[in-house]
Amino acid sequence: MTIGNHPNAADVDREAAELTKQLDHEAARLSASMTAPAPRRGPAAPWQQIVTGRALFVDIVAVVAAVTMGYVLRFDRQVQVELFEPRGGQYALISVVLAEAWVIALGLAGTRSPRILGSGREEYVRVARGTLALFGLTAIVCYLVKFDLARSYVAVTLPVGLVFLVVGRRILTARLHAERAHGRFQRRTLVVGARDAVLDLCRRVDRAHEAGFLVVGICIPGGAGMPSPVTGVPVLGRVEDAAEAARAIEVDVVAVTASDRATPAALKQLAWDLEATGAELVVVPALADVASPRLLITPVDGVPVVQVSPPGYTGLQHAMKRVFDIVVATLIGAVVAVPLLVLALCVRLTSPGPAVFRQQRIGLNGRPFTLYKLRSMRSDAEARLSEVLDGDVGVFYKHKDDPRVTPLGRFLRKYSLDEFPQLVNVVKGDMSLVGPRPQVALEVAQYDDALRRRLFVKPGLTGLWQVSGRNDLTIDQGTRLDLYYVENWSLLGDIGIMLRTAREVFAPSGAY
Repeated sequence: MTIGNHPNAADVDREAAELTKQLDHEAARLSASMTAPAPRRGPAAPWQQIVTGRALFVDIVAVVAAVTMGYVLRFDRQVQVELFEPRGGQYALISVVLAEAWVIALGLAGTRSPRILGSGREEYVRVARGTLALFGLTAIVCYLVKFDLARSYVAVTLPVGLVFLVVGRRILTARLHAERAHGRFQRRTLVVGARDAVLDLCRRVDRAHEAGFLVVGICIPGGAGMPSPVTGVPVLGRVEDAAEAARAIEVDVVAVTASDRATPAALKQLAWDLEATGAELVVVPALADVASPRLLITPVDGVPVVQVSPPGYTGLQHAMKRVFDIVVATLIGAVVAVPLLVLALCVRLTSPGPAVFRQQRIGLNGRPFTLYKLRSMRSDAEARLSEVLDGDVGVFYKHKDDPRVTPLGRFLRKYSLDEFPQLVNVVKGDMSLVGPRPQVALEVAQYDDALRRRLFVKPGLTGLWQVSGRNDLTIDQGTRLDLYYVENWSLLGDIGIMLRTAREVFAPSGAY
């Protein structure tokens, strides 16, 4: 019996045709790669040159100001006289050489790379790393040549320079983020991967406009014939067509997310294919809301393996956090004690009832505690809760125009002045200065498994949600920020949140 008479002959013919097509395609690709020109990088985009130039200018100004201040203070500000003295002349020359070397060291550390500028923590880490490496090398050279570099000169120049550099980069970052919010200085990005993973990444990119990724096309299984999962973004081909699509629309970045087609061999080939285009390859791991300090990349037989350290809910860091809470809460309490007494008196005079409102909230590991606030509502507020909510009590409820809030209470809430009595809760150990805001038992009873993780740390006087938009954020956005904090908190991060809280007090947004 011949193949033509076999019941599955049509299937065999189709498979043979498909295999032949794939072999022809692979042969054409290999032929093209053998005749292709040597890999080359295209010129930097104009916006990249602009932001790099800005960073260079800021570095020069900060470094020159730091070494000048170190020189002036070292020689008692008598620059015109001491400049011509032998030792003064030496330090004038040292200052010039140090300034040039400092700017070069920052460049070698990659602090002015367009990929790093505006990225946040990594940019500041590189600035500190480049600066400390330079001063460490300087100390070694001075030791080897037996030159006694004045410690007072270094003691001024190093910390002042770091402060100037960080402040300058903060200003640049704020400006860059503002420009990206208006659609400027974006990197044209092609997103490649499975349909759902592509949709999730595009949503995150849209929320984090400060990252500078502008999605201009996607490649998903099924190719151009499939409907796009992202409104306004065209499907340019299959996952395997990513290199051709990147070349066709001249993208700056190709972001590859989860897909069964994104094998190690396929990613390696894609990286090779992108070399001649100048496009950057970004691989997005299947991890969400994990801070970079918890990630460790280890090569295993040429494959980078991402290790994720577990979140810490106890230990030395938490002991340090407790000491920090007590010291800072006590200092803040001493400063605001008198203004709080005045505000408490105003509360008593403007509406009947006690000045301090007490309510049971749920704290660490589900333990209840009594929370203190300056009363911002009428004394019968809790009795009228069902009336305001009309029987619908969600996990997070807060009405923008709550009729129970007094006129003075609106002022207190706008500037978060009603929260300051919770410094007592912090000193007692019920709360921390930073953490997810505590909720009542009715809300906690509705937590799912994810939200219950909010109880793994002490509730806070302020938190990541509160400094990122407060009530203007959606519940999903806010809870995601809270859960991110729970798993990735650090003492340095707490300090940053407190500084942002101080800004929110004077320029409030989303408070009611």
